[in-house]
Amino acid sequence: MIYCTSLFTLLIHLYFFTHSLYDQKKKKKLFMALSCCIILFFTHKELFISSLGLSDVDKDEVSVMEGDSVTLQTGVKTNQQEKIKWYFNDTRIAQISGDHRKICTDVQCNEGTERFSDRLKLDHQTGSLTIRNIRTSDAGLYKLQIISSIISIMKGFSFTVASSSGVGTDEVSAYAMGGDSVILNTNVKKNQQEKIKWFFKNICIAQITGDLSKSYTDVQCNEGTERFRDRLELDHQTGSLTITNITNTDSGLYHLKIISDSYSIMRHFSVFVHDVPAARRDEMRRKKQGESVTLDPGVIKYPNDMMTWHFNGILIAEITGDESKICTNVQCDERFRDRLKLAHQTGSLTITNMRTSDSGLYKLTITNIRFSIIKSFIVSVTGEYHLVTFFYEQFLMKIRFFSK
Repeated sequence: MIYCTSLFTLLIHLYFFTHSLYDQKKKKKLFMALSCCIILFFTHKELFISSLGLSDVDKDEVSVMEGDSVTLQTGVKTNQQEKIKWYFNDTRIAQISGDHRKICTDVQCNEGTERFSDRLKLDHQTGSLTIRNIRTSDAGLYKLQIISSIISIMKGFSFTVASSSGVGTDEVSAYAMGGDSVILNTNVKKNQQEKIKWFFKNICIAQITGDLSKSYTDVQCNEGTERFRDRLELDHQTGSLTITNITNTDSGLYHLKIISDSYSIMRHFSVFVHDVPAARRDEMRRKKQGESVTLDPGVIKYPNDMMTWHFNGILIAEITGDESKICTNVQCDERFRDRLKLAHQTGSLTITNMRTSDSGLYKLTITNIRFSIIKSFIVSVTGEYHLVTFFYEQFLMKIRFFSK
């Protein structure tokens, strides 16, 4: 009905425009020619649009990581008169026709090219497209075309996909020990239009609204359930979530949801926490002068992990990719000269021939694109052996003195 009304209105205006001309023959020819053009446009509107191309469409920039799920919003509710088509790098990958039962994804639309392998999902109500378990090969330009009887809308989404440590799954695991701090990274710079929500086992535990000054953690989101008891911290610039003093009850699946007007991103993190017996911790951290200690991260090291060791705030060792460095600054070299050993495969740090001046806080930070783990080791070195030797030598000297 809207289609007929719009076409009829245009033809009426065209009639009065041509009727004002004096030359009757020219008037009739012009009226017929313009009428044909208008009718052709309305009946073959899709062809006109496709001939113009979609390369100049306004694009939203979307940055995601391997394994994410992304929903591209249409911003409309479909009706029987509309057609919705999705393109990836100018190849049609999904569509909804006027009949909602006719939904075409991947193989059917793409004439046998199975690029997305059942990873596409269309919302019947809105036509929004979800791409699950994103891969680096999914980077490129996605285009939306909405065609109705009265209007056509074109929209673009430019995708960049960051590699997630070479892991092509929708879930990456963080392995930590009790007492560690774990940072779950968003790897985005938040803007005012975005909302960021964190879930633990499907319960909201933290969120940032469009107003950066409003962040909620644990009690506010979880309606009084104080599972984390002030151990959650939100970065207002990125939305990254830090869990401090982690315990084995914090093990489980964490979900991140980034929501904007035009798209939403879902990311999953699996966190595994195991406790270290107190006796083992004391054995590692209480040493005597002259002994050696090995500070073991006790976690799985991924190939792209970066590891840095600090002693009382001073960088003393690091692993980046295939490269290991020990004591790259003068302050470190003077204190530990040739007494540090770094295991490249595990990131363990060994300190040999320990001194009392080696007592203090050793901190290891393990960082990759998905998460960071911060481990603290408080090492206490006593001079017991040297004190005993000193008193024994003093005792012998006194015996020699009195025996003369």
